[in-house]
Amino acid sequence: MAESTSTSTSTSADDLSVTSRRTALMLMDYQPAVLTHVPDPEALLKSAQVAMEWARTHDVKVVFVRVAFATEDYDAIPHHHKAFASAKRGRLLPDGDPSLAIHPSLEVRDGDIVVRKTRFGAFSTTDLHALLGDESIDTLVMGGISTAGVVLSTVREASDQDYRIFVLSDATADPDDEVHRVLIEKVLTRQADIITTSELDELFADA
Repeated sequence: MAESTSTSTSTSADDLSVTSRRTALMLMDYQPAVLTHVPDPEALLKSAQVAMEWARTHDVKVVFVRVAFATEDYDAIPHHHKAFASAKRGRLLPDGDPSLAIHPSLEVRDGDIVVRKTRFGAFSTTDLHALLGDESIDTLVMGGISTAGVVLSTVREASDQDYRIFVLSDATADPDDEVHRVLIEKVLTRQADIITTSELDELFADA
């Protein structure tokens, strides 16, 4: 970013450019056990596959995020935790369960980043921010399940970390369609640009 001697603040074209080498596609909680909770998992998977093919074509870093708990992770959950106390009590979402792996239709390759989390956000219990920093990535394109869970939490934290963010509305879903609509149309727009997978090729049009 260029330093200006002017006392006024302006945004240059370079500030808004999107380049493949500094961009990551994040597919979050695309796990068989999680997909069962959304209205149309097949359509969601197709959108994720389109996004992944775009990323592979443009040499965009692919990041997979999944949720699962090891024994020590249950021990770290406080009994008062509103969202995860039930997981602690029932030993739910155990790491190693095949239904908690990345969905087999989404091929994980050498060079991809894969992180396992134990809270909603992709950054909160992982070293993802450091891994992205090692790759000099400053732009995130993301989709995930659910809109009110991993997507909302990750967008908020990514914004606080100064990433540029694009949310793929058709590669994101929530068990509650109305919650999804409100978040996509009225909430996430405060920190992210909302696009569809059909618009992905336009991101690098001016690069």
